[in-house]
Amino acid sequence: MASFGDILRSPFSFLFPRSRKEEVCAEHLIREHHRGRSLDDIMQDVYITNRLSPEQAKRLLHRPDVLHAFGEDIVSQHRTAAEANVNRTLS
Repeated sequence: MASFGDILRSPFSFLFPRSRKEEVCAEHLIREHHRGRSLDDIMQDVYITNRLSPEQAKRLLHRPDVLHAFGEDIVSQHRTAAEANVNRTLS
């Protein structure tokens, strides 16, 4: 049964149940991304393709935890690039 906190976070989550396979694949996706691999490369992993249907794999890309992990990295890359541009301009 879902905890009260889970229900508050996503009141309609009961409409889209997640399988354990999706959970472990999402963890794999996030972990491999943090190691520096590209999204396309990770999505073609045998680890993902053997466990999920193409529809389930597409659903991974809509998960808040996956979006959050990829979004943080993209923002961090842009900040680093912007700082490098400012430093180059000041030099």
